[in-house]
Amino acid sequence: MKVFPFLRQLGGERSTYSEHMKDARFTIPTPQLLAKVVDMLDDVPMEKRDTNGDLYEYMLSKIATAGQNGQFRTPRHIIQLMVEMMAPKPEDEICDPACGTAGFLVAAAEHVRQRHPNVMTDAKQRKHFHSSMFHGYDFDSTMLRIGSMNMLMHGIENPDIRYRDSLSEGASGEAGIFSLVLANPPFAGSLDYESVAKDLQRVVKTKKTELLFVALFLRLLRPGGRAAVIVPEGVLFGSSNAHKTLRKMLVEEQKLDAVVKLPSGVFRPYAGVSTAILLFTKTDSGGTENVWFYDVQADGWSLDDKRSPLLDESKLGCLAALEAEEHAKNNLPDVLARWAERGGGELDRARTEQSFCVPKVDIVAQGYDLSLNRYKEVVHDDGEHRPPLEIIGEIEKLEREISDGLAELKAMLN
Repeated sequence: MKVFPFLRQLGGERSTYSEHMKDARFTIPTPQLLAKVVDMLDDVPMEKRDTNGDLYEYMLSKIATAGQNGQFRTPRHIIQLMVEMMAPKPEDEICDPACGTAGFLVAAAEHVRQRHPNVMTDAKQRKHFHSSMFHGYDFDSTMLRIGSMNMLMHGIENPDIRYRDSLSEGASGEAGIFSLVLANPPFAGSLDYESVAKDLQRVVKTKKTELLFVALFLRLLRPGGRAAVIVPEGVLFGSSNAHKTLRKMLVEEQKLDAVVKLPSGVFRPYAGVSTAILLFTKTDSGGTENVWFYDVQADGWSLDDKRSPLLDESKLGCLAALEAEEHAKNNLPDVLARWAERGGGELDRARTEQSFCVPKVDIVAQGYDLSLNRYKEVVHDDGEHRPPLEIIGEIEKLEREISDGLAELKAMLN
């Protein structure tokens, strides 16, 4: 009778946490089961914030399932990679408009705590950190409750976690106010086309949620704001007008920084979709000179439904120190290291390598196609490497010769 009233007040009476917990129900069915749960948790050092967070994330990993609205859990090591690449700072305003369990916001908060410890000692920065730095939206009330609890367990007292259909007309008021967007938006699910914000439809006329979300990210960011977002691979090469318009906008009107191709097994067992991380900066005045590409082939775990670790725990994630031979099992530290060199040594890397830069002029020539395989050069057994267009040209020539040969044969037979 007393537990849930107590939980509802944990974040303060007017906090977003207490708002999301007001309808929470106690569903442990028997006193015996409750006693067992309490006994299991009794020895956990709950006074440590890191332990609280780790325990909560473990619980989330056990209940994560693909939802009817396209939701599925983003692996923690992929979140960490994206946060490390963006390197959030204490003055940032960070938003995830499809926040789910708030994994990106929690990781960003931990990054700021670790890299900028003065955020906890400076009164102004501390207030910003706890009350106005983190913004997360979702239209699933259960996800909001879980996300709010996740933030509280990681020591963020009053984050802006709100119920909102980010693509709807009613959510169109917040434009140009965030300095960083981190997100893995839904790739599928229900969409009420009539309720989609009109300004998003003016940017990209489509029913595809993944395209509308990219347009939304651009709207939410202030000039100079940055984004690291996961998109299905079809966004990179889709042939519809909406796909092409969006890619052209990123290249010509904004600054497209990088495309990081992820292995197709990253989201197993919940989904087998091929994905990539798009990294871009909002400028509204162009600025794309070279786009950095990286072909991630291994993320430290097996790419089947079991997702078993391929290395010791200390060798997993993007911050691990690896031996040269371990790179084949975990590319993420290399991604982070080479990302830092994208304006230097990476510019001279051959397109036969795992990472390389492509000048804007080449991307324009390819109709703003952003698929890595469009630019990666193939190495043959004899050591020769040739551009994809040359190979495609030879295939087309061979097809014409076969077609002409069949036509001649048909004429002879007649």
